[in-house]
Amino acid sequence: MKQLDVELGSRSYPIYIGAGLLQQSPALVGAQLSEQTLVISNSVVAPLYLDTLLEGLADIPACTLIIEDGERHKTMETLNGIITRLLEEQFNRTCTLVALGGGVVGDVTGFAAACYQRGVGYIQVPTTLLAQVDSAVGGKTAVNHRLGKNMIGAFHQPAAVISDTDVLESLPAREFRAGVAEVIKYGLINDNEFFCWLEDNIEGLLQLDAACLAHAIEVSCRNKAGIVARDERESGLRAILNLGHTFGHAIETALNYETWLHGEAVAAGMSMAAHLSTKTTGFRESDALRVNSLLEKAGLPVNLPDTVSREQLRELMAVDKKARHGRLHLVLLEEIGKAVVTPDFEEADLAATLRHTPDLS
Repeated sequence: MKQLDVELGSRSYPIYIGAGLLQQSPALVGAQLSEQTLVISNSVVAPLYLDTLLEGLADIPACTLIIEDGERHKTMETLNGIITRLLEEQFNRTCTLVALGGGVVGDVTGFAAACYQRGVGYIQVPTTLLAQVDSAVGGKTAVNHRLGKNMIGAFHQPAAVISDTDVLESLPAREFRAGVAEVIKYGLINDNEFFCWLEDNIEGLLQLDAACLAHAIEVSCRNKAGIVARDERESGLRAILNLGHTFGHAIETALNYETWLHGEAVAAGMSMAAHLSTKTTGFRESDALRVNSLLEKAGLPVNLPDTVSREQLRELMAVDKKARHGRLHLVLLEEIGKAVVTPDFEEADLAATLRHTPDLS
């Protein structure tokens, strides 16, 4: 087992990474649990892992709540269902929520914890690669609005993150690949050495080679933990974690959070960001080709879906959280391993990126 720490002073917390950690969860986080514990999972994950987690929590009288699976259920309605259950069980301010699932479960559980009685504790037990390397770490919580993704939320740090690598073996290949998109992101924004490692080891990672998987998760979490520790509330540096997300969130919203997975939309977004970077920041076209090549080797899309118009995408991008005074700020690349947040791009270059397949041919 590996342990990393997100250093946030009195709100610091551990990230545990390893095999078989669901069974070890009481020893890892017993001190953070209370007599009033609510485990929240979804209709896909619960049949696989809820009993294992509850067996480990045998000495703690935990309640459970199962929500529907999928991004389209990351809504105020789902949030209200969680709050209602907490009130029905008469949970007080010392209660603990446990999120057992992927990014949707983690986001909505974390937001419920942030809202309930002005903030209660919660623990992340992510069961997808995307959640283990990204959404479960850093304290961003939210639900979606029909006009934009993650527009209703709060920063609320968990008490701990337990990433059991064994659960990834049951993850559908498509969902695993979607998580790889976020892994690739860390190499692009902050870690050239890691990006080169991914170019050499992407096949092993996709085959769930234990050593490759453990290394990819640890390095990704270490990168994110370091960035979050320096900029918890995204006032500057942390925004680079959104590489590809302004494009990707707009794609997801245009598709009504159906058809594409989050990581697939982010992958296409990173390809477009790389393309625009060649016109804006001096990013080399040869490196943009490397970005596309790695994404394609990972089985991820680099083009927009045919059903999304460029005009619709640009309109949706305008409501991105990084927009300031009517001006969109984008995360672009200066080189592999170095990202920048900038409003200094030509609208014509953005339009050109949205208009054509970004293959640089």
